[in-house]
Amino acid sequence: MSTYLHNLFAQRIGGPGYGLQEAPIYKFERIKRAKRAALAAHPGKELLDFGVGEPDSMADAKVVKALAQEASLSENRGYADNGGPRLRAAAAHYMKEVFGVSLDSETEILHSIGSKAALSILPAALIDPGDVVLMTTPGYPVFGTHAAYYGGVVHSLPLTPENKFLPRLDTIPREILNKAKVLVLNYPNNPTGASATPEFFQQVVDFAKKEEIIVIHDAAYTALIFEGQPLSFLSIPGAKDVGLELHTTSKAFNMTGWRCGFVAGNSLLVKAYADVKDNTDSGQFLAVQNASAVAFENPQITRDTATKYSHRMDRLVKILRGAGFAAEKPAGSFFLYTRAPRSASGAKSQTFPNGESFSKWLIEEQLVSTVPWDEAGAYVRFSVTFAAKDNKDEDRVLADLSARLQPYQFQF
Repeated sequence: MSTYLHNLFAQRIGGPGYGLQEAPIYKFERIKRAKRAALAAHPGKELLDFGVGEPDSMADAKVVKALAQEASLSENRGYADNGGPRLRAAAAHYMKEVFGVSLDSETEILHSIGSKAALSILPAALIDPGDVVLMTTPGYPVFGTHAAYYGGVVHSLPLTPENKFLPRLDTIPREILNKAKVLVLNYPNNPTGASATPEFFQQVVDFAKKEEIIVIHDAAYTALIFEGQPLSFLSIPGAKDVGLELHTTSKAFNMTGWRCGFVAGNSLLVKAYADVKDNTDSGQFLAVQNASAVAFENPQITRDTATKYSHRMDRLVKILRGAGFAAEKPAGSFFLYTRAPRSASGAKSQTFPNGESFSKWLIEEQLVSTVPWDEAGAYVRFSVTFAAKDNKDEDRVLADLSARLQPYQFQF
C-alpha cells in the first residue's frame, strides 16, 4: 500500500495512524474469539449462547408472504428514496393502536433503514463542533459515535440500580447543560431491561423544554413488555414539541436483518432527518417496506413474542437466583441484566475483577456465553433469545444451563 494514504485518513478514525497500529478489539469480537477457543478446547460440547442480541424466530408467515408478493411487482423495483406511503400509513396505525399516539403520516413519520441507520444520520442534522450529547451508559453508542465524527462531545449518564436504571438528569453539571443539544434514551433499555415510567418521561419533556434540547428515544423494545400497556415517549403531553421516537421491525417482529423502521415525532425534526437521509441513502427496497407495513398492521405478532419471552424470562430468573445471582425479571425487552459475581469456588477458586472476566471464564469453563457490561458497575447480560427449536428443546437448554452452574458457589 502506498504510504501517502496514511496521511489522508480523517482524524475521526485515527488519522495518519490508521492501519498502522492494532485497533482495540471490540467487545463482541472478543466474545466471538472466546467462543471459538472454548469450542476448540471442548470438542463435541454444545455452546449455550445467552448473549444473542437478536430474536431467535423467523418473521411471521404473513410478513414473509407479503415480501414475496411485493418483490414480484414491477412498481416496487425502483429507488424508494424517503419511503413509500404504505409504510407511513401502517406506522400511523401502529402508533395509534399500540400506544394511543396520533400522528400525521405525511409530516410526522418517515421510514428508516432500521434504527441504527437513523441514529447515524440524525447527528448530521443536529450536531456542530463542541455540541454535547447526553447519552446513557451502558447503552447503544451509534448516535454518540457519529456525533463525535462531527466534533460533538458525549456526556455519559450512568444507569444504576439505585435509580432503577434511569438517568439522573439533576446531576448534569451546568457547564455541560449549557452546551447540550440532544438527549438520547432507550426504554425498555438495552442492556438493563429497565422500563421508563410516564412520570420519568414527563420529567424528560420538562427538562428538554427548560434546557432547550432535543430528545431522541430509541424505541426498539418499547412494545416488547410483559405486563400492562406499552409506553411511547410521544404519548407524553409536550413530547412531540421536543423530540423524535425511532421504531423498527427488528426486535418486536423478529425481522432484524430486514432493516426497516420509521422515525416519528416533531414535524420539523422529521423534515431535517429526511433532508439528510435524502443525501445519505436511496431508501429501503419498497417490497421490504410494504412487507414491514404488514407487520405494523399486526401488533399481535409482538404480543405473542413478548409472551414467549416472558415465560423464558421467568425460568431464567429462577435458575440464576438458584445459583446465587440477584436476578430480577425486567418489565420488558429480552435482556436480563444482573450483577456479575466477584468470585466462584468449586473444583478451583476464581476471582473476577469485572464483568468481562466473569463472562470470559463462563465461556471457557462451561461454554455458556453472556455479554459483559462494565461501564456502570460489573454486570453481565443474559438474553432469552437463545436458540431452541420448540418447547421441549427450550426445556433442555435451560436444564443444561442449570446443571452447568450447579458445581459453583458464587460470591457477590
